Amino acid sequence: MIDAVFVVYNEFKSVVSQRPVVDQILPIPRAELTAAGEGEDYIYEPDPESLFEAILPAYVRSQIWRALLESAAAEHAARMTAMDSATKNAKELTDALTLHMNRVRQASITTSIIEVVSGAAALE
Repeated sequence: MIDAVFVVYNEFKSVVSQRPVVDQILPIPRAELTAAGEGEDYIYEPDPESLFEAILPAYVRSQIWRALLESAAAEHAARMTAMDSATKNAKELTDALTLHMNRVRQASITTSIIEVVSGAAALE
């Protein structure tokens, strides 16, 4: 016998915020009676058991589908954030390496010029 059914998933809050969630699917919590609805007796067509048997599977499927969609959205957001961070880091690395290579090239050119000028000065 099963006492309760829970679903665990990542809830999508925003692109940078997702959080793990544990939701109880079954048993369905009873709705609180409002003051206006208290004591009223409703007539159901067809009988409540038939309605319950028809609606319960759809409810469970929709709750599981919602959890899957939330998890998929959270995963896509996490991937998007990771790729954005990787792109920024790669640009920073490229800029740093370009600056380093330009300094090395400039130092090599300066050394060559100094050698040529020193050689010309030695010939005079």
